[in-house]
Amino acid sequence: MKNKKCKYIFVTGGVLSGVGKGITAASMGAILKSKGYKVTMQKCDPYLNVDAGLLNPVEHGECYVTHDGVETDLDLGHYERFLDFETNKYSITLSGSIYKELIERERAGGFHGKTVQLVPHFTNLVCEKIEKASAESDIHIVEIGGTVGDYEGLPFIEAIRLFANKVGRHNCLYISVVYVPFIHTSNELKTKPAQNALKDLRGFGIIPDIVCVRTENPCPRSICEKIAAFSGIAPEAVLNLPDIKSVYDVPFNVLKSGVLEILNDFMGDETEPDMSRWKEFSRRRGKEYDKTVKIGLVAKYVGNDDTYICVTEALKAAAAWNSVNLDLRWINAEDVGKPATNKLLRSCDGIVVPGGFGARGVEGKIKAATYALKEDVPYLGLCLGLQVACIAAARIGGIKDANSEEFGASEKQNNNVIYIMSDQKGKESTGGTMRLGDFEAHLVPKTKTDKIYRKYNFGKESEGQYQVIERHRHRYEVNQEFLPAMEKGGIKISGCSPDGTLVEFIEAPKKKFFIATQAHPEFKSRPLNVHPLFMEFMRAAKHSSKEETSS
Repeated sequence: MKNKKCKYIFVTGGVLSGVGKGITAASMGAILKSKGYKVTMQKCDPYLNVDAGLLNPVEHGECYVTHDGVETDLDLGHYERFLDFETNKYSITLSGSIYKELIERERAGGFHGKTVQLVPHFTNLVCEKIEKASAESDIHIVEIGGTVGDYEGLPFIEAIRLFANKVGRHNCLYISVVYVPFIHTSNELKTKPAQNALKDLRGFGIIPDIVCVRTENPCPRSICEKIAAFSGIAPEAVLNLPDIKSVYDVPFNVLKSGVLEILNDFMGDETEPDMSRWKEFSRRRGKEYDKTVKIGLVAKYVGNDDTYICVTEALKAAAAWNSVNLDLRWINAEDVGKPATNKLLRSCDGIVVPGGFGARGVEGKIKAATYALKEDVPYLGLCLGLQVACIAAARIGGIKDANSEEFGASEKQNNNVIYIMSDQKGKESTGGTMRLGDFEAHLVPKTKTDKIYRKYNFGKESEGQYQVIERHRHRYEVNQEFLPAMEKGGIKISGCSPDGTLVEFIEAPKKKFFIATQAHPEFKSRPLNVHPLFMEFMRAAKHSSKEETSS
C-alpha cells in the first residue's frame, strides 16, 4: 500500500441519468490502479429495493452477483471488469437496504427510544457502509446513483458531504459528471442544464473538485470555461469527455482530458500509470481482422443490450484476444423454430444460451441446444443454458417430454430432468434466496472442461482433481436419475459439487466444443483476463467458421 490512510473519490451525476458516471468512475479507478494503488469501488443507489434480485432485467439491465452472494446493479460488473477485483456485499448500498436495517434496528430497541431520522441515522449508516467497503484500500471510489436533485438521492448527497468532516476534506475528491446537449435546430451546445445541476450540488454543500462534461462530440474549450465561470470551479478542473466507440477506451479519454494532474495532486504522487495492457487490448479491439466469427446469442430478454452485458463483454474480449471480428447476432428465443430465425441460427459459427427465468422462450432455447448438439456447432451454455442442454440431450436419448419442474415437469410424470433443489422449495418468487455467489466444483479428470481450466490455470489441483470456483444464481438443478438418457443423447457430466450431488458442468465429448455450466462464468471474465470457457469457445467458433480460414 502506498498510503496508510484511505483516500475517497465521490462521483455524482447531473442533468440526466445514464450519463456515464459508472464508466467514468471505473476509468479513473483503472488509471489509479495502474499507478500501483489498491482501488475499490462502491455504488450507492436511491432505489427503495433491498437488492437488484427482483428488478426487471429488460428495464434495469443485468443483475450482477458478487462472490459473496449479493444480487446487485450491473455497474458492479463494470467495476470488476475495469479494476479486476472482486466486489462484495458492502460494494452496493441501496436505500431499501438502509431503511430495512434501520427499521429492524429500531424494532429491536437499538435506538433506545430515540426518534429515528434521515439525519443523522440514515446518513450515518451510509457512512458506515462506505467505511466497511473501503477496508484495506488505498483509494475507494463511490458512485452515487441517479441525478443530483432527485428527492430520493438527497440523503446520499448529505452523507458524502458529512463523510468529508469525518475523514478530512483533503482525503476526499468530489467529481460531478454533467451532460451538455447539442441543439440541432440552433446548432449550439447548451450549458444551462449543467450549470443548474452544479448549482443544485453547491446548494447541498458540495463544490466538486472535478467536473466531467459529457458531450456527443468533442466540444470547444470555451464550453468548459463557461461552465467553470458560472459554477465557481477552476477552469482546469472542468474536463470534456465526449462519446467514444468503446468503453474500454474511456481511460485513455480520461487521461487526455488532463485529469491525471489533478489525481496526482490529490494523491501527492507523480508516478506515471502503466497502461500497457490496456493499450494492447484497445489496439486489438480496434483492429479489423481478416476473419469474422458469427455468434448467436439465443436470449429471452431482448430490446436492451444491458440484459446480458457480462456475456456480451466476455465475447467481445474473447474475440479480440483470438484476433477475430465478432458479429454478435441476437436471436429471440421465442422465434426459434420459425423459418427466418432458423436460417439465422444456421448461419452462426457458435451458439451461446445464457441464463434466465420463466417458461417464455425456453422451448426455443432447447431447440437451439438440440441443433448445436446434432450439427456439432460450438455451444456454450450458461446456467439455464446448461439446463436446456440437458433437456435436449434427454429428449434425444428417448425421454420425449423431458423438461424442467420450473416449466411444468414433475416426478409423477417422470420427466423432471431438471428439478428444484430441496432447500429452494417454496421460495420461487422470493428475492435473495437462490443459490448465490461462489461455489466450488470438482472437474472430472481428462474431460475437455478439465483440460481448459488447467490450460489457463483457473483453479487448483487437489487430491488428483482440479477444483474451480464459479459464481452462481439458480434454484433448479440437474436430476441425476436421468443421466443414462442424457448420456445416450450425447452429453456427460464434467464437473460436480464437492459432494457430487449437484451437476456443475456438462460436455459433449465427441463434439468440437459443447460445454455448459450451471454457473455464470461471465461474472469472472475480464477484458484483460478473459474467462477460459469464453476464450476456448471463441477459438472453437473461429476454427469452425463458415468463412474461408485465413490468418
